[in-house]
Amino acid sequence: MSVILVTGCSTGIGLSTAVTLARGGHEVYATMRNPATSATELLGLTAAQNLKISVLAMDVDDDASVREGIAEVLRRGGRIDVLVNNAGVATAGSVEELPLSEFRRTMETNYFGALRCIQAVVPGMRERGSGCIVNVSSVAGRFSSAPQAAYAASKWALEAASEALAQEMKAFGVRVAIVEPGVIATPIFGKRPPQMPDTRYPHARRIAAMFAASLQKPVSPYVVGEAIRGIIEGDSWQLRYPVGPDAAPLLAWRNSMGDEQWVAWGAMTDAEWVAAMKRTFGMDVQL
Repeated sequence: MSVILVTGCSTGIGLSTAVTLARGGHEVYATMRNPATSATELLGLTAAQNLKISVLAMDVDDDASVREGIAEVLRRGGRIDVLVNNAGVATAGSVEELPLSEFRRTMETNYFGALRCIQAVVPGMRERGSGCIVNVSSVAGRFSSAPQAAYAASKWALEAASEALAQEMKAFGVRVAIVEPGVIATPIFGKRPPQMPDTRYPHARRIAAMFAASLQKPVSPYVVGEAIRGIIEGDSWQLRYPVGPDAAPLLAWRNSMGDEQWVAWGAMTDAEWVAAMKRTFGMDVQL
């Protein structure tokens, strides 16, 4: 049994991961910004299934909140064996039109938020000579597509830090893993800001149409939770784990193209793009 801290557990992948790990017999501390308004579903599952999940308030954007949250987990659990950095925000918009404040907000949660938690737990793991850090990235952490510049940049940064961290921690017996989900059915899609009404760029409506088409056959976030449980309970030093039926194929598809081909894909007209989606993925997208 491991003492596990999971961030961003109000919905989606975080909630599913907390539940999956608790079902596996682990002691789980599930954090979120506002448990009073966001923990209803998780608390209901915890009570109904008699799971060992403690819900705590923690805002990964805030230094003091992370310090206090980690201290509370250590007070209750005595140690932190596993950190799952899942808290994240979705952002979409062209580089020209998306305010810099949105770039900063995205990086603050998706990148610096993970780093805050890592820096808080690594000393204890290093001293004990064991531990596991799982950073939830995305296929967007491996390739960037318009209009996801802010989101992809934050995930690229997280993957870069994770690679370095893995090198630093291996000598101390601490494993680092990057989980890269494809399109997963979570409420994060409903939390994206509305498309700018006067945008000059077609990419936001295209990616919205692609997600809508993909979610006609939804992939449960519990798929990601099970993958994370497998990583934690295993002993592999593998760094990256594409998760979901479309993740590895998407990465292979992108890797099959040269950079100039990828840029040209994003520069298609709407009609060309719809035809290409049908031809390449058999997907009927509605713009």
